[in-house]
Amino acid sequence: MINFNVPPCCGDELGYLEQAIKNRKICGDGEFTKKCNQWMENRFSAQKVLLTTSGTTALDMATLLCDFQEGDEVILPSFTFSSTATSAVLGGAKLVFVDIRPDTMNIDETKIEAAITPRTKAIIVVHYAGVACEMDTIMEIAKRYDLKVIEDAAQGVMSSYKGKALGTIGDFGCYSFHETKNYSMGEGGALLINNPLYNERAEILREKGTNRAKFFRGQVDKYTWVDFGDSYLPSELNAAYLWAQLQRADEINGNRLCSWNAYWNAFSPLQDAGKVTLPTVPEGCVHNAHMFYLKCKSLEERTALISYLKERGVMAVFHYIPLHSAPAGLKYGRFHGDDVYTTADSDRLVRLPLYYGLTEEDRNTVIKAVCSFYA
Repeated sequence: MINFNVPPCCGDELGYLEQAIKNRKICGDGEFTKKCNQWMENRFSAQKVLLTTSGTTALDMATLLCDFQEGDEVILPSFTFSSTATSAVLGGAKLVFVDIRPDTMNIDETKIEAAITPRTKAIIVVHYAGVACEMDTIMEIAKRYDLKVIEDAAQGVMSSYKGKALGTIGDFGCYSFHETKNYSMGEGGALLINNPLYNERAEILREKGTNRAKFFRGQVDKYTWVDFGDSYLPSELNAAYLWAQLQRADEINGNRLCSWNAYWNAFSPLQDAGKVTLPTVPEGCVHNAHMFYLKCKSLEERTALISYLKERGVMAVFHYIPLHSAPAGLKYGRFHGDDVYTTADSDRLVRLPLYYGLTEEDRNTVIKAVCSFYA
């Protein structure tokens, strides 16, 4: 069976894990955590990066730093993972879902302004498949209405929009380093803070509400509990695993792009024949080959394709069930406007195997099986 995903492993992970153990510091904020933070700050021109225990907790931190009050609203797409929504709920906000664009599966920037009310406090955008949302328009709307912007860039590490790394455009950016992502630490993530006014509070929030970070920098002679907080520091063992991959980030990126481009070239004739729809990467967007998907003509066709591929040893999967139709979505939010594309296009989308190290032979098996189905 050709797996849908295989967690990345470059070969240096065990050596760094051993080094972390020998350092006798395997809890958070050790040498490898600091290296990972610094690497991302330098590579992405990020003001400040803090490694977290997951992409979900990075989102949690971002929404908590927004200081939502009871009755506040957050605008977001319904086509996303539950973490995007639960973070806003944790912060105390009500969810207002809007439709997506069918070309990128990202939030439709033209539907945001109509969903704004006097209670709206933030917009959460999701860069689906590592392809950027239309951030110029979104940031202009946010500025006009004095709204915070949180970038859920869980899938967007190494992607950019008009030369800016995803996660560095809004007020906060959130990465995921889950085992399904391009770069992994098993479970992990990162919060990108783009306004230095939030730096100290973010450190306190991440360190159980204490000013421990200032203590370790020698800025205070003892640390104490100063505000609300939680434990968002990943283990040094996780950070050591990630560090091995960041050292070879371009190699991993190039390998994934090779597979993505091979799929694109192979399936373009199917799109030209009107049989499938392929991903769109708008001008000004540089993507990271996080995933390759096809959109079938119907839910029934997608179900048949997934079954056909499985019979031939290829694991293909669909993706999100729209949140606004889920029990928790009905409880915590509402859909503004018409659901033209969110449900219809989520029913049609199927993701193909794509990971670092996918062999040419396996890739060709996937291509042959898909083309055989449509023949």
